[in-house]
Parts: sequence; structure tokens; C-alpha cells
Amino acid sequence: MALVVPDVLEESCTTRQALERLGSKWRVLLVYALLDGPHRPADLRRRIPGISQKVLTAQLRSMEDDGLVERVVLKADAPQRVEYGLTPLGRTLEQPLAAVCAWATGRAAARPVEVRPG
Repeated sequence: MALVVPDVLEESCTTRQALERLGSKWRVLLVYALLDGPHRPADLRRRIPGISQKVLTAQLRSMEDDGLVERVVLKADAPQRVEYGLTPLGRTLEQPLAAVCAWATGRAAARPVEVRPG
């Protein structure tokens, strides 16, 4: 299979649009957190240190709009209970993200990464 190199510098490039959508560290971490199945928002906050409730809600809603996650209402009455899971489209990110993990692991083994503040 030949590697297709799109012109990601063009705003209309679908690859650029996908990269912009997935560019948020929270989105990638949420995909990882949901790979093992649906979770309630409180579970996701515990699994992803540093994410605020506001950011979590905004990211999940945006990912739902993009078709990456689905929201399932477990209990409609107050207090409402919902959980989020990856859609089939969201699950297609598993292999590309695994490739990034393999690349990062290989790089770390070859040369330790220097952590810089900020």
C-alpha cells in the first residue's frame, strides 16, 4: 500500500481537518479511556487526571457531534445518569493511536525524552 501524502497545509484538506479535530490532547485521551468500553463522565474524570468537568463535557459533546462517541441515557429521571462509548467510527482510531504509541515507545527506548516545563 502506497503512502498518500495529502497537502495538509491547505485548509480544505480532509487530513488537516481530521488532525485539527483530533489535535486536542483531551480527545485522544478520551478515545483511549473509552477503548475498553462505555464509561460514565465521573469515571472518565477519575481516569484522566487534570481534565475539568467543563472541558470533559465540552469534549464529549463535540466528539458526539463528530460521530466519535455516543451518549446513552441510563436513567432519564433526575438525577440523570448517562454514559459515553465509542461509535464504530470512534473505534477506527484504535489502530492509528496504537501506531503512535508504538512509535513513542520506540523513540523512548532509542533516546530518553527530555521533559520540559510549560
